[in-house]
Amino acid sequence: MKSTKTTYDRRSFLKTSLLSGGGLMLSVSWLSSVNAADKLQALNVPEQWAQLNGYIQITADNVVKLLCPNPEFGQNVMTSLPMMVAEELDVDWKNVVVEMGPHDNAKLGPQFTGGSNSVRMYWKPLREAGATARQLLRDAAAQTWNVPAEEITTKAGVLHHTSGKSATYGEMAGKAATLPIPKGVKLKAPKDFTIVRQSKRNVEGKKIVTGKPLFGLDYKPAGTLVAMIQHPPAFGMKLKSFDAAQALKMPGITNVFNLNLYENGFEQGGFDTRTFNDLLVVVGKTTWEVMNARKKLVAQWEPAGDTTDTMAGRSGKRAVTVPGGLESTTAQLDKMAQYANQPAQQLRKDGDPETAFKNAAQVIERTYNAPFLAHNCMEPMNFFAHVTAEKALLVGPLQAPGWVEPTLSKLLNLPADKIDIQMTRMGGGFGRRAYGQYLYEAALVSKKANAPVKLIYTREDDMTYGIYRPMYTATYRAALDADKSLIAFHVKGGGIPEHPIHANRFPAGAIDNYLAEGWEIPSNITIGAFRAPRSNFNAAAEQSFLDEVAEAMGKDPIAFRLDLLKRAKEKPVGTNNEYDPDRYAGVLELVRDKSNWGKAGVATPGHEQYSRGVAAYFCHNSYAAHVVDMVTRDGQPYVERVFSAMDCGIVVNPDAAKNMVQGAVVDGIGNAFYGALTLKNGAPEQTNFDTYRMIRHNEAPKTVDVHFVENDLDPTGLGEPPFPPVFGAVANALYKNTGRRHYNQPFKPDPEKRTQG
Repeated sequence: MKSTKTTYDRRSFLKTSLLSGGGLMLSVSWLSSVNAADKLQALNVPEQWAQLNGYIQITADNVVKLLCPNPEFGQNVMTSLPMMVAEELDVDWKNVVVEMGPHDNAKLGPQFTGGSNSVRMYWKPLREAGATARQLLRDAAAQTWNVPAEEITTKAGVLHHTSGKSATYGEMAGKAATLPIPKGVKLKAPKDFTIVRQSKRNVEGKKIVTGKPLFGLDYKPAGTLVAMIQHPPAFGMKLKSFDAAQALKMPGITNVFNLNLYENGFEQGGFDTRTFNDLLVVVGKTTWEVMNARKKLVAQWEPAGDTTDTMAGRSGKRAVTVPGGLESTTAQLDKMAQYANQPAQQLRKDGDPETAFKNAAQVIERTYNAPFLAHNCMEPMNFFAHVTAEKALLVGPLQAPGWVEPTLSKLLNLPADKIDIQMTRMGGGFGRRAYGQYLYEAALVSKKANAPVKLIYTREDDMTYGIYRPMYTATYRAALDADKSLIAFHVKGGGIPEHPIHANRFPAGAIDNYLAEGWEIPSNITIGAFRAPRSNFNAAAEQSFLDEVAEAMGKDPIAFRLDLLKRAKEKPVGTNNEYDPDRYAGVLELVRDKSNWGKAGVATPGHEQYSRGVAAYFCHNSYAAHVVDMVTRDGQPYVERVFSAMDCGIVVNPDAAKNMVQGAVVDGIGNAFYGALTLKNGAPEQTNFDTYRMIRHNEAPKTVDVHFVENDLDPTGLGEPPFPPVFGAVANALYKNTGRRHYNQPFKPDPEKRTQG
């Protein structure tokens, strides 16, 4: 398909085109280069229009349809995005229908779900789409009735004039599409919202609970074969040879072959990856038959040695060396400890921290460690592909179709306009499905098998095949003077293969003498974005350490943070501070008040008083704070309830937003207590949920009480920001509960599988 260069800014505007049948389509676009005359000439040829975010279609019977551009995996964009359009369009919500759009980078733009950007990115453009449509309809009615457009009002999809004349949107849609596009349409003030800020049910809710085929695993047209990959048993190994004689004798098996994901020198895109490049593939009629045949393969593996990837970058191609060897967690921890004692890259420096630490009356130093984490999407990785010499159809769960298309085009030697990528609902993403290697694998397998195939990962495949949250460590130091005032702060963090440090976030800007450093260790363990990348560890360590510092200073944890934020507001240090001290303080004050933080403890029936922990963090443009109440049951600590405060600007759909925060809290508790993936000689030691511990229903908090700071700021992120501070709040509550600090994640490994380290 033809791509159009795009420019995104806050003044995005809209283009219109006419649908057959007298309907009106409004395309959200940041990309037009045509003039007004060209627009009018193109009205009957909608495919000429470049659409970025989606389109509105108004039928004669007043039904409004929105083609949702963004992939959906539970964050509810298929409800929240059309709500924004419907608000400005001024229609009856029950007349709105939503469909998931196909991948189309020319018409629908960067269809990416990740980085908590969906609502934030589309807030203005989709509202402008609705407002522009409404104005076109008013103009059409004004011409039809020969009255000034200013005299026409709208309500619930109906146009009204003071003379008593009225018409539905559908009656005026055809004429409206022929009119010039109005410029500078006025958007509603937040005080006038009637749909936004009102809870609306998930538009796909009924389909989900009634088992409609919405997910990638549901998609399997007649004649589709099943494919599975046998990958090396360990990172740092590759295929040497194989014997498929016995596998090919198994029932239902049609083919066994090996292929390379990328050929030597292939230039990968920014979000491309290759966990294992040499793939041994089994193709057959059913999942069960392929799984059994795969067991019959006789494969020989050998060390991969150092390998070199060619990566695309803003400054052109670059070669990236991936080290060989079989890595083990014990050795990795030792290596990180060595790197932590060596000079590192300076990321930020304020004042003279070296002198402040030298002259300090007391220095507090703590080191925090966290393991690799597996994404463990509940829907295993899968993708359908049907590739021929002329075209390719790919259908499945994917977070970033626009990012995979260029690479797919090169791999298949097909032009982009011959590739059709269709997105299904995802059974979990968390960053894992932002990387398209499994889609590439499906496409290459289909091409070689000369058949439509459904590539499926088993749970064991997914857990041992990457992509993981990196392994992190960070050492924090605080310097106190004789009056127990904080005079210097130092963080030095590293990881395999990236460091976690956000140098310009709190408490940077609140302390005169501040130093942030980072270092990295190359690895062949494949890593990638994991819900709130880097922040999920950084918040855990930082917020745990701040509690220790507050205790050493004799201060209440929330009061201590608020004091620092007051300093950052009134007399900020440095100029690159990422956060707004007022908004940061706002969530802390809200969670303090809603949780009755000042009380010594609140008894729960049948248990002792709660042990309370607090944490707050800024990431992805939003602010989150949690107070965790922990109890002991049967000798084990459990999070009984959580109070959460969020500042994410205007909340489009309150019930859905609460659900998002509640899910992040449960996810954070589970990962903090149990999440860990370890390696021995390059092989992951956890391969399924019997050894990789997930949180269970009885371990989730009884209540998660969510509150939002009320303001009229444009919406910011919500999918990721609530997640990071959960770790710190759990750690701080656990200290109150057990009497000791926890520096190594997971905090409470499954006693059935391993012991506390």
